Amino acid sequence: MKIEFAKSLSGHDRNQIYLIANSDEKFVYLVNGTTKTLKAPKKKSWKHIQIIKNLSQEVTECLLQEVTDITIKRAIKLYCRITNNNQ
Repeated sequence: MKIEFAKSLSGHDRNQIYLIANSDEKFVYLVNGTTKTLKAPKKKSWKHIQIIKNLSQEVTECLLQEVTDITIKRAIKLYCRITNNNQ
């Protein structure tokens, strides 16, 4: 599984960080481990998200073993902590 994060650009969830669980030609399916779980991902158009490139090694290592809602939540929290410290 390719690990990609995305930032929502529009809607009531603007600026939320998600993990891309799945995608097709028109839509991307996003999860955050809390409100949007692996069993019920958020369906969003490609044009309403921004792919986050250059994830740190710590964040990707969180998701290498088993991808669960808990590990997704931890990885997103770690990503937010790292990016807030770098600003």
